[in-house]
Amino acid sequence: MVDDGYGNDTIPLPNVDGKILEMVLEWCKKHVDEKVSKDELSKYEDEFVEVDQADLYDLLMAANYLVIKGLLDRVLQRVADLIKGKQPEEIRKIFNIKNDFTPEEEEELRKNNAWAFV
Repeated sequence: MVDDGYGNDTIPLPNVDGKILEMVLEWCKKHVDEKVSKDELSKYEDEFVEVDQADLYDLLMAANYLVIKGLLDRVLQRVADLIKGKQPEEIRKIFNIKNDFTPEEEEELRKNNAWAFV
């Protein structure tokens, strides 16, 4: 962006706040450090994504916006782990999702997609 004349030696990141950018930079530095073993890196990644839901969402958005595939994959894996084995009602509660289906609509969905509710 700077080479193309945008930002006067700065690159605007409107979708990433300072706290999250600092976390993303920490992630990137850890992943270019050749002294870090694979085991240490794996442990670091596990601990890195143990954040509150708001930060996890912001990390997901930042990793996507900045196209940092490794971070995006790890954050998405954490989200998947959070909902694994949970019922739809539990997932709605975790992510504060309003159920806008009527009981009849929900029953029809369950009937037509029984494989998803095993």
